[in-house]
Amino acid sequence: MGAMSVRTPSSKPSASSEAPHRAGFACFVGRPNAGKSTLTNALVGQKVAITANQPQTTRHTVRGIVHRPDAQLILVDTPGLHKPRTLLGQRLNDIVRTTWAEVDVIGFCLPANEKLGPGDRFIAKELASIKKTPKIAIITKTDLVDSKTLAEQLIAVDQLGKELGFEWAEIVPVSAVADQQVDLLADLLIPLLPEGPALYPEGDLTDEPEQVMIAELIREAALEGVRDELPHSIAVVVEEMLPREDRPADKPLLDIHAFVYIERPSQKGIIIGPKGARLKQVGIKSRKQIEALLGTPVFLDLHVKVAKDWQRDPRQLRKLGF
Repeated sequence: MGAMSVRTPSSKPSASSEAPHRAGFACFVGRPNAGKSTLTNALVGQKVAITANQPQTTRHTVRGIVHRPDAQLILVDTPGLHKPRTLLGQRLNDIVRTTWAEVDVIGFCLPANEKLGPGDRFIAKELASIKKTPKIAIITKTDLVDSKTLAEQLIAVDQLGKELGFEWAEIVPVSAVADQQVDLLADLLIPLLPEGPALYPEGDLTDEPEQVMIAELIREAALEGVRDELPHSIAVVVEEMLPREDRPADKPLLDIHAFVYIERPSQKGIIIGPKGARLKQVGIKSRKQIEALLGTPVFLDLHVKVAKDWQRDPRQLRKLGF
């Protein structure tokens, strides 16, 4: 296997009590269904912690935060990567590259039970162009394969890095479902973070990841095509999500009530469009994406409200989750 470093439980690094506190950002990339969300949830524990992203500071949705006495690992979403078919476009690809260059470490998730494909190569090629950020290859779903298949996949992934001219900081096999090596993965990600105090207080977190992600999808859809006219003046708040009553178990429906807040009455027409046509499109587009995200049929009730100059009003900002 040459000089390839694969971590198995026996080579667990020992934490010295003198170690400085570290805090930083990691993002998991990989094809859809590479096991990113399951891994995030396993790392963070049952309560997935989400914080509303501050406008203009962090553009990234925080998917979860791993709190440890000696470190804080913040997992952020890369926009457009986990659902390339719904969020295609040059603009998003640029944001993706910026995100990758801004985080402290990138975890590339590759399922153990699928041979490397063109999608993986495409992502790996993009990763190769981000020189400074350390990259860890995470072989997911190891509970689905035998040791021979896993060994072949580890070698293939190591080769992939060599072909593209970069070295993986680590190659780690994990199974989030069987909870194997998940803690080890955190142990390996943390030393790659910069030294520094915690970036988020523990009490600051809510456990409503879906609502934050849904609001983000609606906001993306609402901004499409009017970004120049309303670059930042849209905020979306998901007021409530309730399963529709009196529905048979095999035909559930989730009612989502959301408000699109704008700063000025004049912007209302832009969002709603002639005879409500634009708002209807926003609803259709974001509903499809929400259904893909949640895996359940959704009834989306969208209303546009004016929150006067919300970007400059701390009370409004708090209400809008910033």
